[in-house]
Amino acid sequence: MDLKEIQNLIKFVSNSGVAEVKLETGDVKITIRTTLEGNAPEITYLQQAPVQQAAPQVTATPVAPIQTAVVPAVAEEITKYVTIKSPMIGTFYRKPSPDKPYFVEVGSSISKGDVLCVVEAMKLFNEIEAEISGKIVKILVDDMSPIEFDQPLFLVDPS
Repeated sequence: MDLKEIQNLIKFVSNSGVAEVKLETGDVKITIRTTLEGNAPEITYLQQAPVQQAAPQVTATPVAPIQTAVVPAVAEEITKYVTIKSPMIGTFYRKPSPDKPYFVEVGSSISKGDVLCVVEAMKLFNEIEAEISGKIVKILVDDMSPIEFDQPLFLVDPS
């Protein structure tokens, strides 16, 4: 379990209202306790096996200059789209089950209230519905990927 996963777990536990969570995966044992006053959670690491990794090889490579003329055009194009963001931490699923088709594809027309995806959080599957009507321009997350609160999921063209 890496630091980012632990941070995501801490955020999720502190936002969920749960007083204590114990997690054991492989050689890692973690206990997270939150206080009722809303203070930062208390974390106790019980045991973790050492991980040995080879040092990465560093090589010098020339860096190409950034073309500034492209950046404003891309930023201008993105601002006309509406971003649909995740309301919670969890696992992003594009299908209701493995044998079913995707909820939406790039180019799909959506209406307000249409289900776009499912986010699994603590074994609960939460349907994420469209906040606006429009057309899916881009899907920003891969299927079955972990996501964070407020992470962009879809770009929608509302026109």
